[in-house]
Amino acid sequence: MGRFDSLTDEEIVAIAQTHDAEAVDYLLEKYKNFVRAKARSYFLVGADHEDIVQEGMIGLYKSVRDYRSDRQASFRVFADLCITRQIITAIKTATRQKHIPLNSYVSLNRPAYDSDSDRTLMEVVKEDDYSNPESLLISNEDFSAIRNSIGSLLSPLEMDALTGYIDGKTYQEISTATGHHVKAIDNALQRVKRKLLKFMEERK
Repeated sequence: MGRFDSLTDEEIVAIAQTHDAEAVDYLLEKYKNFVRAKARSYFLVGADHEDIVQEGMIGLYKSVRDYRSDRQASFRVFADLCITRQIITAIKTATRQKHIPLNSYVSLNRPAYDSDSDRTLMEVVKEDDYSNPESLLISNEDFSAIRNSIGSLLSPLEMDALTGYIDGKTYQEISTATGHHVKAIDNALQRVKRKLLKFMEERK
């Protein structure tokens, strides 16, 4: 019998919330097919099915992190809500972007975040898929190893920036919450990207 076979989901979540990587992995694996089934009900403009599944997995991860047993709902109900909300938010975001009027264009050579930024919009747009720190965390097969090592990999600011990013906050919102300039948040997330890429390369 496995370590968690005799436990309820709620009990496993409580263990996972003590930073037990094995418990987190167990729940992500257990609910993976549930996420895939949910994802089949949605369509995301400009994305394939796996993109929607990934959004669902992000929602599942958030449900493990945020579940509170005193809210009376079962974990499965709460996870269903978080998964659905994450997918719908992604779809709404994609739809809003799709319908931005053409006359609201901006130059791709303008600073990406403010007048002091040393990165242009063109540089941001041209980045590959690994520019998304959240994707690196959620989609990579080395998820457990990354999560276990992340505390030693990232500085406090980088951790705060990544946490805010995973929570769906804008750079400005993360800036306000941390008391750091938007440019500092952007730079921190770029360092996260490089560190996680290097970490995964070293594991190969």
